[in-house]
Amino acid sequence: MPTSLIVYVLAVLGCDLALLGWELAATPPRAADLLLFSALLAAAVICIEAMRRLGRPSGVSRDLLSAWWLPIALLLPPLYALLAPAAVGAVLAARVRRIPVYRRVFSSAALGLAGAATSATLHLAVPSAVLAGPGAERAWLTRPPWVLTAVGCAVVFALVNSLTTAVAARLADPGEPIRKMLWNRETLLLDLTEACAGILVAVTCALSYLLLLVALPPVILLQRSLIHRQLAAAARTDQKTGLLNATAWQREADAEVARALRTNAPLAVLLADVDHFKQVNDSHGHLIGDEVLRALATELRQQVRESDAVGRFGGEEFTVLLPGTDDAGAYRIAERLRASAAGLSVAAADTRISVTISIGVAVLGQHGNDLFELLAAADVALYRAKDAGRDQVRVYAFGTGRARTTEHADEATDACP
Repeated sequence: MPTSLIVYVLAVLGCDLALLGWELAATPPRAADLLLFSALLAAAVICIEAMRRLGRPSGVSRDLLSAWWLPIALLLPPLYALLAPAAVGAVLAARVRRIPVYRRVFSSAALGLAGAATSATLHLAVPSAVLAGPGAERAWLTRPPWVLTAVGCAVVFALVNSLTTAVAARLADPGEPIRKMLWNRETLLLDLTEACAGILVAVTCALSYLLLLVALPPVILLQRSLIHRQLAAAARTDQKTGLLNATAWQREADAEVARALRTNAPLAVLLADVDHFKQVNDSHGHLIGDEVLRALATELRQQVRESDAVGRFGGEEFTVLLPGTDDAGAYRIAERLRASAAGLSVAAADTRISVTISIGVAVLGQHGNDLFELLAAADVALYRAKDAGRDQVRVYAFGTGRARTTEHADEATDACP
């Protein structure tokens, strides 16, 4: 772990503990607060148990627990917003055990700071006269003009939590763009879902504690649907690279090949293999080899279109399906992938590792009439590229049982009858 990351994690944890100590000294315990806090924590624990029994895909960290942390930040003093993630984190560590303890502690501290920031924003935005009086901490949220304030507080919660964790991710992997670590379309949708669920639970609690029993089943059902979707995505994804696994890629490729045959549209398949990859594993270890595969997978995905399907075929082999692409276009794309892979380097101890790839190209209608024939042709072309010295692109020559060399994009057309 980089020193800068260790310092940052300790700083976040120190801030959380300092705020917690301050609030412990400044917040007198009240029976009503403790009752609501206990009820919301109990609901969170029930959701954790439901999540555990359903099962979670490896690496999935998103859930709907913010649906319980956000009401605590909105309805209770900041002390409880700081305590809640630690308490729930302890239950997660005991019942789920998906991530190392230090990451669980950091996540709890980040959520605690987000809850404290949300509570502070609430007290700045809502006049003290609105919050004053017996039970007013709950009643203000039932007034329509202040619901938008709750939405703004939910945005603060998401921003602080996301920024805190994104900085840690950037320190752990400086090469990854910070924008990608913050949000994408999927995480934005999940944050919006969590915020809406949290505000609805908060309004429900403001009306009556007993209504929490009514709010719990819909949240569990929503959480179940969310995890089912993540499980479905995980079943399609290669865990090591994040690309489509071989089964999912073949399913998509079969559908695209059938569509191309039906509409007489061009289509090509690339089969890429990392040159001398065994030497990387033998010299630097399999963990570094996995890093190389991940970096290469990311580069391949970035160099093709959204409509192209990139998958891990097995070991150090990758497949790329190129709908709407003829022989010349497929060769140009393969050359671009080969050149971009050669420019990659992955850090390993006191050195950096660079690799090259060899690529075989096959085109629908010229080198095969179904996916099996295309893969077989691309495989022959790939091994001809290996035999010719590696770090090369070869396009299969139909009917000859061999692959021809193509040096330039315009020659690719001549090389494929």
